[in-house]
Amino acid sequence: MASIRREILVATPPARVWDALRDVGRIHERLVKGFVTDCRMDGDSRVVTFANGMTLRERIVDVDDAQRRVAWSAVGERFEHHNASVQAFADGDEHTRLVWIADLLPDELEPSIAPLIDQGMAAMKRTLEQPGSAG
Repeated sequence: MASIRREILVATPPARVWDALRDVGRIHERLVKGFVTDCRMDGDSRVVTFANGMTLRERIVDVDDAQRRVAWSAVGERFEHHNASVQAFADGDEHTRLVWIADLLPDELEPSIAPLIDQGMAAMKRTLEQPGSAG
């Protein structure tokens, strides 16, 4: 099973980052502007449209306020298995460390999925560090 782990530091207070991260139906507005162009909730899943035109259904597995962690699973597409999470860790009062972990099958998808996660992390940093962000 391919496992991808990425980490970034954002210059935004942890409470503001978590408020945006936990808003799973508005990631296109509050978390990853430009990377995701549309997101709508459909029951316990979100339907996400990416900037490259791909649409994906992601079942929300958990929104854990105590751990500041959101977990989801991509349904269908080319995945035999997909589970991912993003967790926010305080790094002082004004910074947040974000950790994105994705486990997926088949392994052959890793070279195409890892760059997308990198793009998503860059979009998070840009979005969350904008003045008035996460609102």
